[in-house]
Amino acid sequence: MNVLARVAAGRLAAARAVIPCLWRGQYFSSGKEPAEDNSVTPMLRHLIYKIKSTGPITVAEYMREVLTNPAKGYYVTRDMLGEKGDFITSPEISQIFGELLGIWFISEWIATGKNAAFQLVELGPGRGTLSGDILRVFSQLGSVLKNCDISIHLVEVSQKLSEIQALTLTEEKVPLEREAGSPVYMKGVTKSGIPISWYRDLQDVPKGYSFYLAHEFFDVLPVHKFQKTPQGWREVLVDIDPQVSDKLRFVLAPCATPAEAFIQCDETRDHVEVCPDAGVIIQELAQRISLTGGAALIADYGHDGTKTDTFRGFCGHQLHDVLIAPGTADLTADVDFSYLRRMSQGKVASLGPISQQTFLRNMGIDVRLKILLDKSDEPSLREQLLQGYRMLMNPEKMGERFNFFALVPHQRLHGRHHQMNACQSKPSPSPVAGFGELVWR
Repeated sequence: MNVLARVAAGRLAAARAVIPCLWRGQYFSSGKEPAEDNSVTPMLRHLIYKIKSTGPITVAEYMREVLTNPAKGYYVTRDMLGEKGDFITSPEISQIFGELLGIWFISEWIATGKNAAFQLVELGPGRGTLSGDILRVFSQLGSVLKNCDISIHLVEVSQKLSEIQALTLTEEKVPLEREAGSPVYMKGVTKSGIPISWYRDLQDVPKGYSFYLAHEFFDVLPVHKFQKTPQGWREVLVDIDPQVSDKLRFVLAPCATPAEAFIQCDETRDHVEVCPDAGVIIQELAQRISLTGGAALIADYGHDGTKTDTFRGFCGHQLHDVLIAPGTADLTADVDFSYLRRMSQGKVASLGPISQQTFLRNMGIDVRLKILLDKSDEPSLREQLLQGYRMLMNPEKMGERFNFFALVPHQRLHGRHHQMNACQSKPSPSPVAGFGELVWR
């Protein structure tokens, strides 16, 4: 296990003597809201017991418990997507989004020599809507992919969401194979006849020529938060408010904590968020891509090492205090793409981040929208298409708030490929679609 994994997995013990966190960022809570606003959820009771037993916990541990606790975690116990949920994602807004991502993977497959087989691996697939749109493109372009052996691999920790994904993606006439204790806890066949498997951890996905997709995945991985003080960096912790026994508050650790090792020595910001789990996953992706080829496409809220406090909650499509009623709201923090780039350790080339608006325009979203509008005579459908387009592309909505980032083999940018075989044609050094204009050859 590398250093990142050891630190990420290690318990960060917190002393009882803590410093109240007087600094308040845009989304921070002082824990002083009226008592009636703070329903005592099962997760809150669990956290209070935990803090009383072991002392203040890191924000990373707080996020991990709230989101993925096996018994009470937000993602484990509910379907939070869509209009009736707490947030809505791009694939749920417009079919065009997933279709263009499907084109991106086919474009990269062609550019790297049309390998005889590839795995499509999605991390955190939500309801399966995005994979469904991509698979529809694969079916429509079946003549291009007819000699390619494709398989789908979904990394999902939520049993509830995995069941929804299965309903979305699989052929109901073919029963799912289930084995709860196995790394592959569910198997099936998609509606188009492609084998599909579910895993709880990326490490369990078979290695091989693969395309990896992470859409709104990295932003929910646990972050450690740090504040610069006259005494140096101090980690932000979550503690019980001594004046209100069923409320939580932020405090500062009285001394250095192990996760401080992730802060760059030349860091100029006064508040930073670091995500060791993201570093571990990026290292795994970079290692796999460098050895067996393929690419990773990451789309998320984020920045290139410029933002400070981005930790926030969402409930019912509204911002929600992160310390109130834990377990009932989504918790998220913007992805630091400069950190992802650094964690790839030069094993692969990175592209981006670029805005969603730029990426989708380079992928031909305007052309695709015109085709769909020309085919539709139904006013309500045309308006739905236009509304979805505006939501995806408007800088004030998703157009500038979301970014795309990719990892590709170094050979990809120089038109070379290290795994040529008799079934592959010579790859061409075309631009990477989305990060330049889409080019078909």
